[in-house]
Amino acid sequence: MVSPKIFNMETADLFNILHNAVESQQNGRKISQKEMARKIGVSMRTYQDWKLGNAKPQAARAVMLMLGKLEDEDLIRVIRKINKMENQNEYT
Repeated sequence: MVSPKIFNMETADLFNILHNAVESQQNGRKISQKEMARKIGVSMRTYQDWKLGNAKPQAARAVMLMLGKLEDEDLIRVIRKINKMENQNEYT
């Protein structure tokens, strides 16, 4: 289970951690903010504001709190389901 301490982090910290995690999945290839924004379906300006802490999307915090309630195996299952849905949407 995700440590409750993560919820004391700022939203910007969470976005930076997630951005770095996605980059590590790409064998360390840097991903621009513009590219990441495109991947998640928001404007580059919105993504920049989230990463810099200028804006704090309420949904992001709620999602993190919900994910933090899951056991590791359940978290993996949820992420796989999200990825499957995203892949299906790409081809429709």
